[in-house]
Amino acid sequence: MRKTKTLTFQLSETFKTQLLSWAQQYDEVVWLDSNNYPQEHSHYKAILAVDAFTAIKTDYYTAFEKLNEYQQTTKDWLFGYLTYDLKNDVEHLSSQNFDALHFADLYFFQPKKIFLFSETEVTLQYLAMVDDELDSDWEEILDFDPSEALKKQSEPIKIRLRTSKDTYFEKLNEVLQHIKRGDIYEANFCQEFYSENASINPVHTFFELNAISKPPFATFLKLSDQYALSASPERYLQKVGNRIVSQPIKGTAKRLPNPSEDKKMREQLANDPKERSENIMITDLVRNDLSRIAEKGSVTVNELCKIYTFEQVHQMISTISCTVSSEITPVRILKNTFPMGSMTGAPKVSAMQIIEDLEISKRGLYSGAVGYFTPNGDFDFNVIIRSILYNAETNYVSYSVGGAITAKSIPESEYEECLLKAKAMREVLEG
Repeated sequence: MRKTKTLTFQLSETFKTQLLSWAQQYDEVVWLDSNNYPQEHSHYKAILAVDAFTAIKTDYYTAFEKLNEYQQTTKDWLFGYLTYDLKNDVEHLSSQNFDALHFADLYFFQPKKIFLFSETEVTLQYLAMVDDELDSDWEEILDFDPSEALKKQSEPIKIRLRTSKDTYFEKLNEVLQHIKRGDIYEANFCQEFYSENASINPVHTFFELNAISKPPFATFLKLSDQYALSASPERYLQKVGNRIVSQPIKGTAKRLPNPSEDKKMREQLANDPKERSENIMITDLVRNDLSRIAEKGSVTVNELCKIYTFEQVHQMISTISCTVSSEITPVRILKNTFPMGSMTGAPKVSAMQIIEDLEISKRGLYSGAVGYFTPNGDFDFNVIIRSILYNAETNYVSYSVGGAITAKSIPESEYEECLLKAKAMREVLEG
């Protein structure tokens, strides 16, 4: 049981720094921030969950089965992540590529303390064992000095490429050969940028990244010495009652400082046949994934190739929804749609096999998902893209970027798109 207290409150940027800085005393922290981005499907402006009471941490083997048992038994708020490599639990696949981050394949925890922010209120939900700390915690946060937690790292980070530019072109041309042979129609091909012996301040780095991008699915995740600092613009999957919503992104164009030129760039993206074909292929894949768990005839494309504008980029997003029977568990819904089509390709299994063969780094949490389950089995998960991953124990910093490769892809243009997507992370890390 949780003790609940609701206060009239308006979330400010200053308070966010106080709250997240205060939270660093705990080993388990998840902060989810919509950055006030107008979203039809969101229920909270922001959420903070800290301090595990129980947790599940496992490799991919029977991971969804274990998560299902944990979620069904606990029936409480759960926060955590699904890595891309859970694909190996869904299909007969493997992950043999280089991994310097060493995140567990799946990690969820039941927090002792939760803060739920709406437009005009904050609701605190504390487990009974700590409910005597509710009022004192709130007072402490209001008075908290975040300056120490927000200190910038002393040395700029030097970013290196795991895949050279020439090697990237060679591998991308191999993807195109697979498409030409008919093995796949589309594949999301990614590359890693990294820094070794690098020490960063995760809180400072997160706020700098978030300030540049202001995305609707920003995430700060801390699990002991492992961090995800995410400026994700993409929702993977949401469940509210018996309604499921997926919002894959496929199609990217840069923002321009001149308003009229920026408008032209937006219109150009909306009408680009290559970008539209990318998006439509993945929309069809998501429709197929959802149809396996949806009530008959309920899968609907609510928005097709709609352009959404963010601080640094315009994105083409489609919205697909369905209804599901109450007999289908939340984790089964996730397993039937994972990994998300926007980060794999079509057909999905063939694309994942080719991705594994051609990419150099294990994706891990990149192109996985961070999110939460509610006590009644609803959930909401983002896609971990535009994100910095950090292992503080080994001082390894990493971010990866990629793009959808289709028959019409031009290697030079794909490489430029990767650099555009990497721009914010590089700026923050290199100072």
